[in-house]
Amino acid sequence: MAKPSISTRPVGEVLWVHATNMERLLALCDIGQRLKAMRPDLVILATWEADMGEVPGVEGCDFALGPLPADQSSEAKAFLNTWRPDLCLWAGGNLRRALLRQMREQQVPALLLDIRQEELPSRKLRWLPDQRHRMFSGFEAILTPSSAVRSQLLRGDLSGEKIQLTGPLRISTLPPGCNHDELAELQQNLGSRPLWLAAGLRLEELPLLLDAQRTALRTLHRLLLVIALDSPDCRARTRSLLRSRGLQCADWDAQDELNDYTQVLITDSENLGLWYRLAPITLMASSLQPQMPGQNPLDALALGSVVLHGPGTGHHQPIYAQLAQRGAAEQVKNAAELAQKVIHLSAPDMAAEMALAGWTAVTEGAEMTDQLIERAQDMLDLREEQNAAP
Repeated sequence: MAKPSISTRPVGEVLWVHATNMERLLALCDIGQRLKAMRPDLVILATWEADMGEVPGVEGCDFALGPLPADQSSEAKAFLNTWRPDLCLWAGGNLRRALLRQMREQQVPALLLDIRQEELPSRKLRWLPDQRHRMFSGFEAILTPSSAVRSQLLRGDLSGEKIQLTGPLRISTLPPGCNHDELAELQQNLGSRPLWLAAGLRLEELPLLLDAQRTALRTLHRLLLVIALDSPDCRARTRSLLRSRGLQCADWDAQDELNDYTQVLITDSENLGLWYRLAPITLMASSLQPQMPGQNPLDALALGSVVLHGPGTGHHQPIYAQLAQRGAAEQVKNAAELAQKVIHLSAPDMAAEMALAGWTAVTEGAEMTDQLIERAQDMLDLREEQNAAP
């Protein structure tokens, strides 16, 4: 995400998203990215809470402003005057009275998303008028997964139409496509041969991966490992290391022959849509060392592949934590653990339950994402009509 000049507003529509944790930020930027595909001139502006610490670049957001300024009328007014957002999606609590007041005065359309009971603002002094109704009244709608939140807000004279029970805000996915002729041909050629994929592999992870493959081959003699490299620049070094380990390899992109003796197939990461569909097991690489950034596992899960990963998950950690709770992903620490998991999950019945848990986790946020995209489209269309009116 770029660091813009605070004095300039980008040309076009501006969608401002604000998140109170990393999981919500990822989900909002994902929604923004999908909206941009339908609205080419849309610009996504992201802000978040100061206690989230350092936030890495997130795909889908154009400008990262970081934490919001202090909640004072002058600061809030300056922020809104500079960026003039066409729509705000605010996920979570930490609502700011001065900022919300300025948003009402400037008629900035806004949706409040995913707020939980512990995030509702409290009434500090009972003998003072309750100002919470005014804070919430500026939102066109409040979407919450908590029935307790809905009940509490309804007691504050907000209309039932304004407060909607929804699913939780989760990052979802539109998995990559593939060449279906290639898919059918490979399915026929591979037959019942056991297969696993290492997606986005870095060169420094290769020795551990090959140790795991050699160990697993002692039990699964026809096991094929597909390595989708993080960078094509390390292809020659990868082939050299494979030969030194005595493993039979082929290069898919160089159109090498794939036969029953091939133990490792090298490709790049541009055809992951094909290999996710073929591989019952995927190691989400770029994760086998703690300092590595990890990868988003949702594409693999959506296409039916069971997910393994190393200790390096980066800003994807909240996703992996949820998947682990559901039994939809497992962490491996070394080559022996990786080999053991591959052998265990290569039995179709062993992987089926885990694959179903992964599919459930992926689809959980899909309905909410679709609902938000549709609603945001309608609100942006209305804003565009209002701005165009004489």
